Amino acid sequence: MRRNWLAKAALATVALSVPMAGVAGGAQAATQPGSTKPNAAVPNNHGPLRKPLKKPKSHRSTKAKKKAHNPNYRGKHRSFNQDAATLVKAYEGVPYSYGGTSPAGFDCSGLTQYVYRHLGKTIQRTAEDQFLQFRPISKAKAWGGDLVFFHVDSNPNSYVYHVGVYEGGDDMVAATTSGSDVQWQNFSWAGDTVTFGTLTH
Repeated sequence: MRRNWLAKAALATVALSVPMAGVAGGAQAATQPGSTKPNAAVPNNHGPLRKPLKKPKSHRSTKAKKKAHNPNYRGKHRSFNQDAATLVKAYEGVPYSYGGTSPAGFDCSGLTQYVYRHLGKTIQRTAEDQFLQFRPISKAKAWGGDLVFFHVDSNPNSYVYHVGVYEGGDDMVAATTSGSDVQWQNFSWAGDTVTFGTLTH
């Protein structure tokens, strides 16, 4: 009885020591020991390998480089003002004519209206109405081509009796008075009765 039991135990030990690879019909492992490559017998279910996509080129900005800042550039409005300040000088010497609105004869607001209309801006007919139409600005912010308004007193909202085209500093071009003509004038004599107005800035 004891011998039978020992014989059975010996057979079990021998059976456990046989490697699986030696057993007929046993499946092979998917990988060889110590290797990460798939066995050649395992099918590739993912189709042919694709080439890796190329990395996109650097996303550099395609915006044009800014030009160096020009402190004298004021855009299209500055161009309009420059044109107005230049054009009005072409009418120096045209005789003053009360109610005149053409190069045959100008009064002060007829001259300013003509110059602005010639450059594409419609403005009111009289100096007072032009003052009410324009945006008030300080002398420091006025450009050549803006308008200079003359008031009956130092109140900036008082009645406007005269107007000219500003040329910078204390100068303007205006149709002066009866018996005279369109002239380049210095208006410093008017003191604090003068204001400035613009349509463009």
